[in-house]
Amino acid sequence: MPNIAWTLLAATVTALVTTIATGVLVIPRLEARKRRIQEAHTARDTFNSSLLTIISACNRLQSLPLPAADDPDCTEVVRARLAAERERWMQQLDDATRWLIDHVETYAAGWPLGELRTMATRYAAASRMVMISERSEETKVELLAELAGPVQGIYFTYVWNRARNYRRDRAGLAAALARVNALPAPEPTA
Repeated sequence: MPNIAWTLLAATVTALVTTIATGVLVIPRLEARKRRIQEAHTARDTFNSSLLTIISACNRLQSLPLPAADDPDCTEVVRARLAAERERWMQQLDDATRWLIDHVETYAAGWPLGELRTMATRYAAASRMVMISERSEETKVELLAELAGPVQGIYFTYVWNRARNYRRDRAGLAAALARVNALPAPEPTA
């Protein structure tokens, strides 16, 4: 009988020490890791949302140009409303590119390949630089759409499409980045 009591006491103490040690040493690290992983996934989701916002706003801006002032088919009220909508869409582009550059370290750092991190960082920087440049609105929209297309393919299409089109999308992004860097900014007007 004393051997059974001694065995039960040893098992109870071992379980108690294991539970306390796990609770003190392991669980806090797992909770911190879980939070970091969740933040990274949330940032990637927001990266995707920002990218879709850029693509959609560019499509809307390209599809609905502002009518000429002497267009007889467009009244002043409609022209003013369309101008307000276009300004709102441009603000969406500004907000999306601002988020991209401000949070690049959060969403880009978790990708396993350095090339993916570099492309995300270069895309965010180029998009923001296009947006804050003195280029015309049409040129900004065209460049942002040209940059966003390959990035969408690289990061957010189905896995088999990513694998199949990775080289093409990477080359498309490189060409778009080269075009952004090659276009001279207009001279500031006094």
